[in-house]
Amino acid sequence: MTAADHAAETAMRNLIHRTFPGHGIIGEEFGNERTKAEYVWVLDPIDGTKSFIAGMLAWGTLIGLLREGEPVFGMMNQPFIGERFFGDGARAHYRGPAGKRNLRTRACGALADAVLFTTSPLLMNKKDRASFAAVEELVRLSRYGGDCYAYCVLAAGHVDLVIETELKPYDVLPLMPIIVGAGGVITTWEGTPPLSGGRIVASGDERVHAAALDLLKKTASP
Repeated sequence: MTAADHAAETAMRNLIHRTFPGHGIIGEEFGNERTKAEYVWVLDPIDGTKSFIAGMLAWGTLIGLLREGEPVFGMMNQPFIGERFFGDGARAHYRGPAGKRNLRTRACGALADAVLFTTSPLLMNKKDRASFAAVEELVRLSRYGGDCYAYCVLAAGHVDLVIETELKPYDVLPLMPIIVGAGGVITTWEGTPPLSGGRIVASGDERVHAAALDLLKKTASP
């Protein structure tokens, strides 16, 4: 972690405490508060800390809002390039140097046509890495890196699949309303809602999502 992680989350928590004193918080740096409250904020001040440290731009600040345990708003902000992706599960939007526009995933009916992203297979355990490799072998193109940014370009229609493991709730909850609002799908490898993080598959098209899940289930460790 960096001083920037700590300072950013401290600033966000202070603002929430002042403005919404009855709300809860789930945060990467300083733990959880009032998680049974009706509204709970989810904070990841720098998602992609290694990219941040290395001077790369594939990182962002994640802010999500839960109501009664369900994600109702999510935002990814990349301050250096001035891009912001946000959604409420019904719609998703972009604001940045390219102007303002609605986000929409693209059609992709088969793994053979898909562009696949993951941050790094080296972050996976040996068995999960083998399952990922089985999917990677069938796609049109795979690329590494991206962290939260990969999910946003999926929502923007440039990527078809993101497959990851070992995610925490604050890594994924803010991204869910963006992806779903853009017409995509995001689940665990088992096909369940990823409210607790874990092994994640995000897709722009239900057909390629189903194909990826089927292959992952066949090859995944029990």
